[in-house]
Amino acid sequence: MKLLFALRNSGGLAFFLALAIVAPAPAQTWKPVEGHLMTAWAAQVSPANALVEYPRPQMTRPQWQNLNGLWDYGLTAADSTVPPASFDATILVPFPYESALSGVGRPSVPNQRLWYRRSFTVPAGEPGRRVLLHFGAVNWDSTVLVNGQPVGAHRGGYDGFDFDVTDSLRAGANELVVSAWNPVRSDVADAQVLGKQRVKPGGIFYTAASGIWQTVWLETVPVRHISALKITPDVDHQTLGLTVEAGASTEVEVTATDAGKVVARAHGTAGVEMTLALANPHLWSPADPHLYDLTVELIQNGQPVDRVGSYAAMRKISLGKDSQGRTRIFLNNQFLFQTGPLDQGYWPDGIYTAPTDEALRSDIEMTKKLGFNTIRKHAKVEPARWYYWTDKLGVLVWQDMPQMFAARDGTLSATATQQFETEWRHLLAEFYNSPSIVVWTTFNEGWGQHDTEKIVALTKELDPTRLVNNASGWTDKKVGDLYDVHAYPGPGTPQPEEKRAAVNGEFGGVTMNVPGHRWNQSTFGYGSVLDSSWQATQHYQNLLKAAHHLGEDLGVSAFIYTQLTDVEQEINGLLTYDRAVVKLDPTIVAAANRGEFPPLPPNPAAPSGPP
Repeated sequence: MKLLFALRNSGGLAFFLALAIVAPAPAQTWKPVEGHLMTAWAAQVSPANALVEYPRPQMTRPQWQNLNGLWDYGLTAADSTVPPASFDATILVPFPYESALSGVGRPSVPNQRLWYRRSFTVPAGEPGRRVLLHFGAVNWDSTVLVNGQPVGAHRGGYDGFDFDVTDSLRAGANELVVSAWNPVRSDVADAQVLGKQRVKPGGIFYTAASGIWQTVWLETVPVRHISALKITPDVDHQTLGLTVEAGASTEVEVTATDAGKVVARAHGTAGVEMTLALANPHLWSPADPHLYDLTVELIQNGQPVDRVGSYAAMRKISLGKDSQGRTRIFLNNQFLFQTGPLDQGYWPDGIYTAPTDEALRSDIEMTKKLGFNTIRKHAKVEPARWYYWTDKLGVLVWQDMPQMFAARDGTLSATATQQFETEWRHLLAEFYNSPSIVVWTTFNEGWGQHDTEKIVALTKELDPTRLVNNASGWTDKKVGDLYDVHAYPGPGTPQPEEKRAAVNGEFGGVTMNVPGHRWNQSTFGYGSVLDSSWQATQHYQNLLKAAHHLGEDLGVSAFIYTQLTDVEQEINGLLTYDRAVVKLDPTIVAAANRGEFPPLPPNPAAPSGPP
């Protein structure tokens, strides 16, 4: 089946898009792998609707083609440069090889290369237009061929990449082949940036997520087109800076609207920052996540040749002094006490990939329902739509660089450190525009930590608008904007310094068992395993009382509680891994996060009267 759309705008630019729905195998050949813990959203997943939402909310075009769905797959030796002789099974993209929703659900294959294949068609289009092939993320070493021709390669499991495939296309059906090797390499000199992935999961480490794990898609663009935006709010001067990347010194025009009303315009040149004046701007915060809409046009001979939609927010994150002269984290020039969960972004049915966009949003909605204003995104980077929801719903984000787990003595190879820096540069650029991100965390607990001073300086150079946490826990190098300690169960913190705020980057970890909602029978957590929601709620309330007292007495700025959900054998989540049960009383938890501590209701397990 082929769908043809014609879209016209007031500037006279016409876009034509043919969407070809080409399934490499019948839909009935796919089903989730049985025997796995599943979320309620898994029932909504099928080859016809595998994450169909537009994947790049901060730079949208109407003409695009989603390539998620059933692909063929096969395996070869890890060093193979040619596809297998036969593809005799199917996999549901973009769910990782190890996941139940992929339809494969097998253990990781670190010594083999995973190959994908599918067909697609594109229209002949207008003369001179180009076709871009986008990958949200592929774990970890990938190559791409179109009609047998290599079009590019990429290393890195968390950053997006794209290739211009126009010159490899032919009329009618085209063959797309992707390979991915995920060595899950840790504790060696050439360590991989891999977060919590392990071939043999256990304790605080989890199932690996090999291969394609974010949306694959095509878009048709003019030869000269907008390739990136850089959006920088300046609350103090009531302006919004915007740089349009287009590969040439081309005219650009930007229009900012608020609830459909034009509030600012700017005209300039691609590659040069433009300034939009926003008098009395409506500021963004967790309590009021206000977004401005942007329309960006590339102009040639007085006519738009490319147009993208975006959004921006007026938000400032900085350090400041409170009334007692203590260094604190300020949002929009005012101190905001930050409480949030550690969020590792794992799913029992999709591993790294949420089953649906609704599921992705639900975690953020639950975070807000529980009274948090912050999320620490730990050891993982999410798809762009996750940050869209944190921007739109209003949650501050502390974003980790996923860890290397190697050589605490610093003996990392030049290859490993260069790859780390390359991936970090890509991630800083990819998510620079998200207003909800307020902290970059370069290292966690000493794992793979190296050249800390250099990496922090680089981060500040590439993004001077956000705070930098040099190391969350363990090995503080006395650089950056935060002094972060971990304390279990805690809480426990240092005191603020003259130029650094004090935070508790991990604490708590109340461990509670909920039968029927477990990944496996292994158990990892902090403290005794509780079976009572009342006891767990009481424990949480006491922890937060201590946290708020430390905030008031010592001037601590933020506390991050471990964690939002159970993850595999870790059962210290506020929710079960399948998101089916909120373990603690959500009303009491929300009040505690706000610094309110009402009496608990009676313990239902307590004796009701004299014996």
